[in-house]
Amino acid sequence: MRWNRRLLLGAIAVLVPALAGCEAGQNAPTLQFHPASSGASIIQNGITLDNVFVLGAPVGSALPPGGRAGVFLAIESQNGDRLVSVSAPGTASEVKLAGGSIDLPAQKLVDLGGPVPTMVLTGLANPLSGGQTVQLTLTFAEAGVITLGVPVEPHAYDYATFSPPPVIPKPTVSAKPRAKATGSASASASASGSASASASASPSTTP
Repeated sequence: MRWNRRLLLGAIAVLVPALAGCEAGQNAPTLQFHPASSGASIIQNGITLDNVFVLGAPVGSALPPGGRAGVFLAIESQNGDRLVSVSAPGTASEVKLAGGSIDLPAQKLVDLGGPVPTMVLTGLANPLSGGQTVQLTLTFAEAGVITLGVPVEPHAYDYATFSPPPVIPKPTVSAKPRAKATGSASASASASGSASASASASPSTTP
């Protein structure tokens, strides 16, 4: 009986260092990058924002200053609302929404989770890479302003098939055509000019 216990304890003593060695070294699972299971989430003023994240560059690289990045999320409004605008102070000069705004029917999930983004950060102020955090400010017609920090996920792993942000053109304003002078106006101006010139040219008679 004592020998069996000694053999069992000896086997455990041999196995523990071996198992610990599996977690050590450069290939240890704790040293490898694991994508986040979800983005940021918040419930405020009757609005639910779920799994909000910014898609960055592939692992080991960064999106350049002046570049673009897609934003992905799901939104639900309790009483119905409209997302009017989004900004990312200090990160992007502008955040563009496809269509200009997004309608939110009451208690209906609006999925903006890709793979093509409908919300795009443009004019990045600094290089943007996975692991960073971006501060987003969303303005709703009824719920007002909601601000939250969202993670930047690398363009890899679960997001490797996501599309890069499309170029969302600014609305164009057509120039109004110039009003052309009518023939009658030109004729009147010509006639009055001729009459004035004739009157000035004729000599005056003095007694």
